[in-house]
Amino acid sequence: MIEPGELNADFERRVVIDTKQLSYVAAPVPGVWRKRLELIGDRESGRVTSLVRYDPGSSFPGHDHPEGEEILVLSGEWCDERGSFSEGSYQLNPPGFRHAPFTRVGCTLFVKLKQYAGSGRATVLLDTRSGHWLSRGISGVTSLPLYYSAAYGEFVRLTRLEPGSVAPEVQLPTGEEIFVLEGAFEDEHGRYDQYTWLRMPSGFSHSPRSEQGCLMYVKSGGFPR
Repeated sequence: MIEPGELNADFERRVVIDTKQLSYVAAPVPGVWRKRLELIGDRESGRVTSLVRYDPGSSFPGHDHPEGEEILVLSGEWCDERGSFSEGSYQLNPPGFRHAPFTRVGCTLFVKLKQYAGSGRATVLLDTRSGHWLSRGISGVTSLPLYYSAAYGEFVRLTRLEPGSVAPEVQLPTGEEIFVLEGAFEDEHGRYDQYTWLRMPSGFSHSPRSEQGCLMYVKSGGFPR
């Protein structure tokens, strides 16, 4: 049973959500809409993973991020005091970061709040459209590293499966989170189309493949301790 203020808060269970089947819910700020995927704690200040949509011309008042923030721009253009960030922009903002975001043309974001806590965290600003992709040693599988921390046990990357690619069984000792950005992939448990969000518990394993090709956001580790 989901308790008030909690959504998909059991990290020992596998979760699969086709976000296209969810409706956007209005945020407290006019012109900003959300699809929550996970929530732990207070509904407006807890740990949360969500899709966020800004209507053209909308803005959010200045606010702090005491335990960090992670953003991937899915479409449109998102802005704050540092500049404008278009589709494919990725950022990690460390604890203590403050900004007043806005958009002129509208945008959709993949957002993770209160999941970058801890000392020594760096600001990360990347344009994934111009990154250097690396072979994973498997035919048709490449990755673009976005962030790695041995101290915090986290590895964030984009992974691309070319059409017809098949990966061997992947062991997930620290769990894994996937958001399908383009295309679709399959494993022995099902098929995951564009904009599907998955979270797999520590110790899970699967064998991904893709008939049509796929681009995914992937995060290993980072589960609550």
